[in-house]
Amino acid sequence: MFFNNLQLYRLPAGWGMSPELLEERLSARSLQPCGSQDMESRGWVSPRDNDVLLHMVGQQWLIALGMESRLLPASVVRQEAEDRAAVLAERQGYRLGRGRMRELREQVTQELLPRAFTRRHRTLAWIDPVNGWLGIDAPSTARAEGIIECMVQTLDDFPVTLLRPVRSAGSAMADWLIGGAPAGFTVDQDCELRSVNEEKTTVRYTHHPLDGSEIKNHLAAGKTPVRLALTFNDRVSFVLTDKLELKRLAFLDVVREELGSEDDDEALFNAEFALMTGEFARLLPALLDALGGEQG
Repeated sequence: MFFNNLQLYRLPAGWGMSPELLEERLSARSLQPCGSQDMESRGWVSPRDNDVLLHMVGQQWLIALGMESRLLPASVVRQEAEDRAAVLAERQGYRLGRGRMRELREQVTQELLPRAFTRRHRTLAWIDPVNGWLGIDAPSTARAEGIIECMVQTLDDFPVTLLRPVRSAGSAMADWLIGGAPAGFTVDQDCELRSVNEEKTTVRYTHHPLDGSEIKNHLAAGKTPVRLALTFNDRVSFVLTDKLELKRLAFLDVVREELGSEDDDEALFNAEFALMTGEFARLLPALLDALGGEQG
Protein backbone atom coordinates (compact mmCIF):
# COMPACT_ATOMS: atom_id res chain seq x y z
CA MET A 1 0.00 0.00 0.00
CA PHE A 2 2.98 2.31 -0.44
CA PHE A 3 2.10 5.81 -1.65
CA ASN A 4 3.16 6.90 -5.14
CA ASN A 5 2.88 10.63 -4.45
CA LEU A 6 2.83 12.92 -1.45
CA GLN A 7 1.03 16.25 -1.32
CA LEU A 8 2.05 17.74 2.03
CA TYR A 9 0.07 19.85 4.49
CA ARG A 10 0.39 20.81 8.13
CA LEU A 11 -1.92 20.12 11.07
CA PRO A 12 -1.36 21.48 14.58
CA ALA A 13 1.00 19.12 16.42
CA GLY A 14 -1.03 17.03 18.84
CA TRP A 15 -4.22 17.65 16.86
CA GLY A 16 -7.00 17.01 19.35
CA MET A 17 -9.46 15.00 17.24
CA SER A 18 -10.03 11.60 18.84
CA PRO A 19 -10.03 8.56 16.52
CA GLU A 20 -13.48 7.56 17.79
CA LEU A 21 -14.96 10.95 16.88
CA LEU A 22 -13.22 11.00 13.51
CA GLU A 23 -14.58 7.53 12.68
CA GLU A 24 -18.06 8.72 13.62
CA ARG A 25 -17.82 11.84 11.44
CA LEU A 26 -16.43 9.92 8.47
CA SER A 27 -19.25 7.39 8.74
CA ALA A 28 -21.81 10.19 8.56
CA ARG A 29 -20.42 11.19 5.15
CA SER A 30 -19.63 7.80 3.65
CA LEU A 31 -19.72 7.35 -0.10
CA GLN A 32 -23.21 6.96 -1.58
CA PRO A 33 -23.98 5.77 -5.12
CA CYS A 34 -24.61 8.41 -7.75
CA GLY A 35 -28.22 9.49 -8.06
CA SER A 36 -29.89 9.13 -11.44
CA GLN A 37 -29.07 12.75 -12.34
CA ASP A 38 -25.69 13.02 -10.60
CA MET A 39 -22.44 13.11 -12.56
CA GLU A 40 -20.44 12.18 -9.48
CA SER A 41 -20.66 11.38 -5.79
CA ARG A 42 -17.92 11.72 -3.16
CA GLY A 43 -17.65 10.28 0.32
CA TRP A 44 -15.43 8.33 2.68
CA VAL A 45 -14.63 4.69 2.09
CA SER A 46 -12.60 2.10 3.95
CA PRO A 47 -8.87 2.02 3.17
CA ARG A 48 -9.03 -1.76 3.73
CA ASP A 49 -12.36 -2.54 2.04
CA ASN A 50 -14.02 -3.37 5.33
CA ASP A 51 -16.39 -1.44 7.61
CA VAL A 52 -13.64 0.64 9.26
CA LEU A 53 -13.14 4.10 7.75
CA LEU A 54 -10.22 5.14 9.96
CA HIS A 55 -7.39 2.63 9.76
CA MET A 56 -4.82 2.98 12.56
CA VAL A 57 -1.39 1.49 13.05
CA GLY A 58 0.07 2.86 16.25
CA GLN A 59 -0.32 6.63 16.14
CA GLN A 60 -0.52 6.75 12.34
CA TRP A 61 -3.92 7.09 10.67
CA LEU A 62 -5.09 6.27 7.15
CA ILE A 63 -8.32 7.42 5.49
CA ALA A 64 -9.66 7.18 1.96
CA LEU A 65 -11.96 9.41 -0.09
CA GLY A 66 -14.02 7.55 -2.66
CA MET A 67 -15.52 9.00 -5.81
CA GLU A 68 -18.13 7.45 -8.05
CA SER A 69 -18.54 9.13 -11.43
CA ARG A 70 -20.76 8.46 -14.41
CA LEU A 71 -19.09 7.76 -17.74
CA LEU A 72 -20.95 10.01 -20.15
CA PRO A 73 -18.47 11.52 -22.62
CA ALA A 74 -19.29 14.98 -23.94
CA SER A 75 -18.75 13.67 -27.47
CA VAL A 76 -21.64 11.20 -27.00
CA VAL A 77 -23.97 13.94 -25.77
CA ARG A 78 -22.93 16.24 -28.58
CA GLN A 79 -23.45 13.62 -31.30
CA GLU A 80 -26.90 12.63 -29.99
CA ALA A 81 -27.93 16.29 -29.73
CA GLU A 82 -26.72 16.99 -33.28
CA ASP A 83 -28.61 13.98 -34.62
CA ARG A 84 -31.82 15.16 -32.97
CA ALA A 85 -31.21 18.73 -34.14
CA ALA A 86 -30.86 17.53 -37.73
CA VAL A 87 -34.23 15.79 -37.52
CA LEU A 88 -35.88 18.88 -36.03
CA ALA A 89 -34.27 21.17 -38.62
CA GLU A 90 -35.60 19.05 -41.48
CA ARG A 91 -39.04 18.97 -39.92
CA GLN A 92 -39.31 22.73 -39.29
CA GLY A 93 -37.26 23.96 -42.23
CA TYR A 94 -34.52 25.89 -40.39
CA ARG A 95 -31.54 25.15 -38.15
CA LEU A 96 -31.78 25.38 -34.37
CA GLY A 97 -30.25 28.42 -32.68
CA ARG A 98 -27.60 28.35 -29.97
CA GLY A 99 -30.08 28.59 -27.12
CA ARG A 100 -32.19 25.74 -28.44
CA MET A 101 -29.09 23.60 -29.04
CA ARG A 102 -27.98 24.19 -25.44
CA GLU A 103 -31.40 23.09 -24.19
CA LEU A 104 -31.24 20.02 -26.40
CA ARG A 105 -27.82 19.03 -25.03
CA GLU A 106 -29.14 19.41 -21.48
CA GLN A 107 -32.16 17.27 -22.35
CA VAL A 108 -29.95 14.57 -23.85
CA THR A 109 -27.70 14.61 -20.78
CA GLN A 110 -30.67 14.15 -18.44
CA GLU A 111 -31.97 11.24 -20.52
CA LEU A 112 -28.62 9.43 -20.86
CA LEU A 113 -27.26 9.91 -17.32
CA PRO A 114 -29.36 7.20 -15.62
CA ARG A 115 -28.13 4.67 -18.19
CA ALA A 116 -24.44 5.65 -18.02
CA PHE A 117 -21.96 3.26 -16.44
CA THR A 118 -20.28 4.34 -13.21
CA ARG A 119 -16.65 4.11 -12.18
CA ARG A 120 -15.13 4.31 -8.70
CA HIS A 121 -11.70 5.34 -7.50
CA ARG A 122 -10.29 6.37 -4.18
CA THR A 123 -7.56 8.65 -2.84
CA LEU A 124 -5.61 7.74 0.28
CA ALA A 125 -4.53 10.23 2.93
CA TRP A 126 -2.11 9.73 5.82
CA ILE A 127 -2.57 11.64 9.07
CA ASP A 128 0.10 11.91 11.75
CA PRO A 129 -1.83 13.72 14.52
CA VAL A 130 1.13 13.77 16.92
CA ASN A 131 3.65 15.44 14.61
CA GLY A 132 1.08 17.38 12.61
CA TRP A 133 1.34 15.91 9.12
CA LEU A 134 -1.29 15.39 6.45
CA GLY A 135 0.02 13.60 3.37
CA ILE A 136 -2.21 12.81 0.41
CA ASP A 137 -1.38 10.24 -2.27
CA ALA A 138 -2.48 12.41 -5.17
CA PRO A 139 -0.70 13.32 -8.42
CA SER A 140 -1.92 16.93 -8.30
CA THR A 141 -2.87 19.62 -5.82
CA ALA A 142 -6.36 19.69 -7.35
CA ARG A 143 -6.97 16.05 -6.38
CA ALA A 144 -5.56 16.69 -2.90
CA GLU A 145 -7.74 19.74 -2.40
CA GLY A 146 -10.77 17.49 -2.99
CA ILE A 147 -9.85 15.53 0.13
CA ILE A 148 -9.33 18.72 2.15
CA GLU A 149 -12.66 20.12 0.98
CA CYS A 150 -14.44 16.94 2.07
CA MET A 151 -12.64 16.95 5.42
CA VAL A 152 -13.77 20.53 6.07
CA GLN A 153 -17.36 19.53 5.22
CA THR A 154 -17.07 16.44 7.42
CA LEU A 155 -15.50 18.04 10.48
CA ASP A 156 -16.67 21.68 10.16
CA ASP A 157 -13.28 22.73 11.58
CA PHE A 158 -10.22 21.15 9.98
CA PRO A 159 -7.16 23.28 10.86
CA VAL A 160 -4.98 22.32 7.90
CA THR A 161 -2.45 24.75 6.41
CA LEU A 162 0.03 24.71 3.56
CA LEU A 163 3.59 23.69 4.33
CA ARG A 164 5.70 26.87 4.29
CA PRO A 165 9.46 26.32 4.26
CA VAL A 166 11.88 29.24 4.62
CA ARG A 167 13.40 28.58 1.19
CA SER A 168 11.48 27.80 -1.94
CA ALA A 169 12.02 24.33 -3.34
CA GLY A 170 13.05 25.76 -6.73
CA SER A 171 15.78 27.94 -5.24
CA ALA A 172 17.10 25.11 -3.07
CA MET A 173 17.15 22.64 -5.96
CA ALA A 174 19.23 25.11 -8.02
CA ASP A 175 21.81 25.28 -5.22
CA TRP A 176 21.88 21.49 -4.91
CA LEU A 177 22.57 21.11 -8.63
CA ILE A 178 25.50 23.52 -8.34
CA GLY A 179 26.98 22.64 -4.97
CA GLY A 180 25.70 19.14 -4.23
CA ALA A 181 22.76 17.71 -2.32
CA PRO A 182 22.24 18.42 1.39
CA ALA A 183 23.23 15.90 4.06
CA GLY A 184 21.40 12.60 3.73
CA PHE A 185 20.30 13.21 0.13
CA THR A 186 21.78 12.38 -3.25
CA VAL A 187 20.89 13.95 -6.58
CA ASP A 188 19.78 11.33 -9.10
CA GLN A 189 19.65 11.60 -12.89
CA ASP A 190 16.27 13.18 -13.69
CA CYS A 191 15.70 16.91 -13.80
CA GLU A 192 13.49 19.51 -15.47
CA LEU A 193 14.57 23.13 -15.90
CA ARG A 194 12.33 25.94 -17.07
CA SER A 195 13.00 29.56 -17.99
CA VAL A 196 11.10 32.29 -16.18
CA ASN A 197 10.45 34.34 -19.33
CA GLU A 198 7.26 34.31 -21.35
CA GLU A 199 8.45 31.48 -23.60
CA LYS A 200 8.75 29.09 -20.61
CA THR A 201 11.52 27.20 -22.41
CA THR A 202 11.87 23.76 -20.83
CA VAL A 203 14.80 21.35 -20.76
CA ARG A 204 14.36 17.81 -19.44
CA TYR A 205 17.02 15.30 -18.49
CA THR A 206 16.20 11.63 -17.97
CA HIS A 207 18.80 9.08 -16.84
CA HIS A 208 21.46 11.72 -17.45
CA PRO A 209 24.32 12.82 -15.15
CA LEU A 210 23.48 16.20 -13.67
CA ASP A 211 26.91 17.25 -12.40
CA GLY A 212 28.30 18.60 -15.66
CA SER A 213 28.76 22.15 -16.93
CA GLU A 214 25.69 21.88 -19.18
CA ILE A 215 23.31 22.05 -16.21
CA LYS A 216 25.23 24.94 -14.64
CA ASN A 217 25.07 26.84 -17.93
CA HIS A 218 21.29 26.47 -18.04
CA LEU A 219 21.04 27.76 -14.47
CA ALA A 220 23.32 30.68 -15.24
CA ALA A 221 21.12 31.51 -18.24
CA GLY A 222 18.11 31.95 -15.95
CA LYS A 223 16.42 28.57 -15.98
CA THR A 224 15.19 27.23 -12.65
CA PRO A 225 14.56 23.63 -11.57
CA VAL A 226 10.91 22.60 -11.43
CA ARG A 227 11.61 18.89 -10.88
CA LEU A 228 14.60 17.08 -9.44
CA ALA A 229 15.05 13.39 -8.67
CA LEU A 230 16.53 12.70 -5.22
CA THR A 231 17.24 9.75 -2.95
CA PHE A 232 17.18 9.95 0.84
CA ASN A 233 19.56 7.78 2.85
CA ASP A 234 19.62 5.18 0.05
CA ARG A 235 16.14 4.15 1.18
CA VAL A 236 13.53 6.33 -0.55
CA SER A 237 13.73 7.92 -3.99
CA PHE A 238 11.36 10.57 -5.28
CA VAL A 239 11.00 13.56 -7.59
CA LEU A 240 10.74 16.89 -5.78
CA THR A 241 8.84 19.66 -7.59
CA ASP A 242 9.02 23.42 -7.18
CA LYS A 243 5.53 23.21 -5.61
CA LEU A 244 6.98 21.01 -2.83
CA GLU A 245 5.29 17.86 -4.13
CA LEU A 246 6.93 14.46 -3.82
CA LYS A 247 6.22 12.36 -6.89
CA ARG A 248 7.29 8.93 -8.13
CA LEU A 249 7.92 7.78 -4.58
CA ALA A 250 9.84 4.51 -4.52
CA PHE A 251 10.79 2.61 -1.39
CA LEU A 252 14.00 0.87 -2.29
CA ASP A 253 14.89 -2.79 -1.81
CA VAL A 254 16.70 -2.15 1.46
CA VAL A 255 13.38 -0.88 2.87
CA ARG A 256 11.17 -3.60 1.42
CA GLU A 257 13.49 -6.31 2.74
CA GLU A 258 12.52 -5.20 6.25
CA LEU A 259 8.97 -6.37 5.63
CA GLY A 260 9.93 -9.97 6.08
CA SER A 261 7.59 -12.63 4.70
CA GLU A 262 4.11 -11.78 5.89
CA ASP A 263 1.50 -14.17 4.49
CA ASP A 264 -1.57 -12.51 6.00
CA ASP A 265 -2.97 -9.63 3.92
CA GLU A 266 -3.91 -7.56 6.96
CA ALA A 267 -0.52 -8.03 8.58
CA LEU A 268 1.27 -7.15 5.34
CA PHE A 269 -0.85 -4.02 4.84
CA ASN A 270 -0.10 -2.86 8.39
CA ALA A 271 3.59 -3.63 8.04
CA GLU A 272 3.84 -1.65 4.79
CA PHE A 273 1.95 1.28 6.30
CA ALA A 274 4.14 1.30 9.42
CA LEU A 275 7.29 1.05 7.32
CA MET A 276 6.19 3.84 4.97
CA THR A 277 5.22 6.25 7.75
CA GLY A 278 8.44 5.45 9.58
CA GLU A 279 10.39 6.51 6.50
CA PHE A 280 8.30 9.67 6.22
CA ALA A 281 9.11 10.45 9.88
CA ARG A 282 12.80 10.66 8.92
CA LEU A 283 12.51 12.03 5.40
CA LEU A 284 10.19 14.99 5.97
CA PRO A 285 12.10 16.68 8.84
CA ALA A 286 15.34 16.23 6.86
CA LEU A 287 13.75 17.78 3.78
CA LEU A 288 12.47 20.72 5.83
CA ASP A 289 15.92 21.25 7.33
CA ALA A 290 17.38 21.27 3.81
CA LEU A 291 14.86 24.02 2.95
CA GLY A 292 15.86 26.15 5.93
CA GLY A 293 13.10 24.98 8.26
CA GLU A 294 9.52 26.23 8.44
CA GLN A 295 8.40 29.82 8.50
CA GLY A 296 7.24 30.95 11.91
